[in-house]
Amino acid sequence: MTNEQLKLKSIEYRQKLLTCIFNCKAGHTGGSLSSVDILNVLYNEILNVSPETFSSPIRDRYIQSKGHCVEVLFVVLADMGFFPESDLLTMNQYQSHYIGHPTRKVKGVEQNTGALGHGLPICVGTAIAAKLDDQDYKVFTLLGDGEIAEGANWEAAMAASHYKLDNLCAIIDNNKLQITSTNREVMNSDPLDAKFESFGWAVREVDGNDVGALKVLMQSLPFEKDKPSLIIAHTKKGKGISFMEDVLKWHHGVPSAAEYEQAMAELEAAKAVILEEQVASLVNE
Repeated sequence: MTNEQLKLKSIEYRQKLLTCIFNCKAGHTGGSLSSVDILNVLYNEILNVSPETFSSPIRDRYIQSKGHCVEVLFVVLADMGFFPESDLLTMNQYQSHYIGHPTRKVKGVEQNTGALGHGLPICVGTAIAAKLDDQDYKVFTLLGDGEIAEGANWEAAMAASHYKLDNLCAIIDNNKLQITSTNREVMNSDPLDAKFESFGWAVREVDGNDVGALKVLMQSLPFEKDKPSLIIAHTKKGKGISFMEDVLKWHHGVPSAAEYEQAMAELEAAKAVILEEQVASLVNE
């Protein structure tokens, strides 16, 4: 995809996940919105996985450690064809598999997650298995920045470096807010770059809401031979919706009818700007 196509895809994903949260009356809105662009680039540009290859032993693996922001994962998996988009309307309904955290009962989900701090250890084991089996598949995980306070992450980080897992990439959705306050006030994990580097990781930082920058960076993986890769993706919680951006209450929240309409109008306006720029570019060629 071109960068413009990826930008439009991110807007589409934001519209769908807000619709899902609004209709289902539950969801981790802010963190899902902040990580849209990351999953967009991963699934549309980087990951070697599809509904047809999901059972293949050589597929790439993606595990969403910040499992509470499951809405964005479900929206992207539906778009990739793992299940009908109509399934999203059943989220959080009685006997639905589409619940508030990833579960392997949903097609395209690798592991049950949501108990924070578990995703990276699982990925380390999966990446070790690839090395032992002499397979070339890559392993990715998305971590919440508040999740980094969980000690299991640091045991996994040490093991990943020890076993030289350059087939592993962890991405931190660094939106700097968690459920009760800022990360620095609740449990300060900064400086993340220096800490992971001291554990033997190759670290890069990027604007996590810039699909073009994300694509270029992810295409350069692994960053260093024999080192696991870490991407610190600086994002904005509630990205794309003016009244949600960097607002603590939208960690988990359902928009009212008026708020939903305003959010959708803002996204439509953002889409119109991109389309106008595309037309102007064609005229000037």
